[in-house]
Amino acid sequence: QVQLVESGGGLVQAGDSLTLSCEASGRTFSMYAMGWFRQAPGKVREFVATIIWNGESTYYADSVKGRFIISRDNARNTVFLQMNSLKPEDTAVYYCAAAQNFGLVAKRYAYDYWGQGTQVTVSS
Repeated sequence: QVQLVESGGGLVQAGDSLTLSCEASGRTFSMYAMGWFRQAPGKVREFVATIIWNGESTYYADSVKGRFIISRDNARNTVFLQMNSLKPEDTAVYYCAAAQNFGLVAKRYAYDYWGQGTQVTVSS
């Protein structure tokens, strides 16, 4: 069992940066692929970014590529999402998730554990 707790959300202006954190419980964090998803009001939850177990490979949605950076610190059981050049369309609840998989995981159904989400609001 893995419990995930996100933090770092808030209200920012367009063009600002924000870094989200997700701390995981348990001693096997390094065995999980980690991902970030987001859900805007009235929309389905969509993939944002994923990182493999050792942090050496990442994959991004086209909408955030070049602006967001996913990283992880296995010693701290934490995954991060650095968000730069934020746009109003990035406004959503952001969720981190863990998948029992050593590779990159972009499909929502492939994730086993989810956090409660953190709100990010970008004003224009």
